[in-house]
Amino acid sequence: MVLPVVAYGHPILRSVSKEIDKEYEDLDSFIENLWETMYHTNGVGLAAPQVNKSIRVFVVDTEQIVENFDEEDKEEYPDEKGIKQVFINPKIIAKNGDLWSYNEGCLSIPKVREDIKREEEVEIEYFDADFKKHRGVFSGITGRVILHEFDHLNGVMFIDYLPSLKKRLVGKKLKDIENGKVKVNYRMLFKK
Repeated sequence: MVLPVVAYGHPILRSVSKEIDKEYEDLDSFIENLWETMYHTNGVGLAAPQVNKSIRVFVVDTEQIVENFDEEDKEEYPDEKGIKQVFINPKIIAKNGDLWSYNEGCLSIPKVREDIKREEEVEIEYFDADFKKHRGVFSGITGRVILHEFDHLNGVMFIDYLPSLKKRLVGKKLKDIENGKVKVNYRMLFKK
């Protein structure tokens, strides 16, 4: 089932999500809904708070990005390998490498894209959908998407990394989203 995406301004996007265990009610169904919602909205990652659930779960599919790389992308990210993965109760072990800039967007903040600096690599520990524990190191676009989605679990949004002048420049767009004055091709849930 495609779920409505929570819009900027809704308080759940600023709250810290709770860990879950394998007994979490209807977890398989919820994860399936996350995937379906992400694909319906043309996203590459989606975190539970973005669909109004304050739990530490997110999904990432960067396989589609890597498969559609043009020649310039292939040269810039020659070792990029996409993943399709569920992350439950993730913990960042380390962030490594230089900060690099990339133009990010967010389904909860539609029509706003900005260059954001993040570390080149992230080491993360997490459970998969079967509650098997994993530890992995991710870099490039995949590492960036993981860091973006992980931030959602802690009430952090990509716009929080913007310098104050840039934040002021996108302020009207953010206010419009907060007030429901945005048109997208997916359902959104606005603050009450």
